[in-house]
Amino acid sequence: MAGTTHRTILVTGGAGFIGSAVARYIVEHTNDYVVVLDKLTYCGNLDNLSALRGHCRFAFERGDICNRDQLDRVFERYQPSAVLHLAAESHVDRSIQGPAVFIETNIVGTYTLLEAARKYWAGLSAGEGRCFRFHHVSTDEVFGDLADMSSAATAFTETTPYAPSSPYSASKASSDHLVRAWSRTYGLPVLMTNCSNNYGPFQFPEKIIPLMITRALAGEPLPVYGDGRQIRDWLYVEDHAEALYQVLTQAEVGQVYNIGGNAEMRNVDLVHALCEVLEGVVRGKPSGVQRFLDLVTFVQDRPGHDLHYAIDASKIRRELGWVPRETFESGLRKTVHWYLENQAWCERVKNGSYRLEDH
Repeated sequence: MAGTTHRTILVTGGAGFIGSAVARYIVEHTNDYVVVLDKLTYCGNLDNLSALRGHCRFAFERGDICNRDQLDRVFERYQPSAVLHLAAESHVDRSIQGPAVFIETNIVGTYTLLEAARKYWAGLSAGEGRCFRFHHVSTDEVFGDLADMSSAATAFTETTPYAPSSPYSASKASSDHLVRAWSRTYGLPVLMTNCSNNYGPFQFPEKIIPLMITRALAGEPLPVYGDGRQIRDWLYVEDHAEALYQVLTQAEVGQVYNIGGNAEMRNVDLVHALCEVLEGVVRGKPSGVQRFLDLVTFVQDRPGHDLHYAIDASKIRRELGWVPRETFESGLRKTVHWYLENQAWCERVKNGSYRLEDH
């Protein structure tokens, strides 16, 4: 979907998993300019943006969305016509162990970014102001657990009431409410999307799919929470990137869209599917491993673990014509092959050397 205009899009958290996919998509498939703003915490990795280094339509700024002075300088320097806000702490387990950073980044950071964007937007000309967009990227986890809902709902829609279960999802729900309030109170031209579980290249190996791949290749146990019957909808990250760009450039101000992969699966079945793919493509298993399935190990469930998420993505399909290009099977195979072919990236992440360089 090549663009015909030349927007400058500020992507917060653009060195992370989804943010870097968005940055790559915009540079490779449109005529727009991308400015990535990233604090480079543990999940921010400049290796994720290596394909864009030196490109004339790409710039990187190291900065913190909680730092108002830094944000004002970035807005002043680059004069973006849109913000894609992806900067967030996003790992549920980490939010249970230490919620403070989730409150700071996801709530205070979003507030600070909204205020910086509002000031910048107010100073634009009338024409520029009408074109400006603030696109906030959220998650299906803000809706809570389908299994707990008293209604007969089978999937989350854009109007499903919020009922977050974890410190992570509560912090994201809070940020969503802030964005809506800045739209209603100040007129800031916002868009919002809520996505299902993403997977694909460059995902930090603490998330379930890359965790299982890297542990299987090392011959280590594959830990599955509880009985593994938790159901998630899976969305290939490059499909998500394309959907985000379509919403940003085509949707009417104030719209909210759910983005899903139409691929619901129990966690235990996901791990089994991964093992089957690995069996077919890995040459030479780790010492002592006859079948990757033998590595599956059930461990104590995490507190407050939601049982069932599911996305109804019919609105974005109906209004914008977006549908995922990848099936779960094709996306999973692409993902496994990427990790097999990029074990140096995995090793740099696992040993921490990606953070030791002077960025």
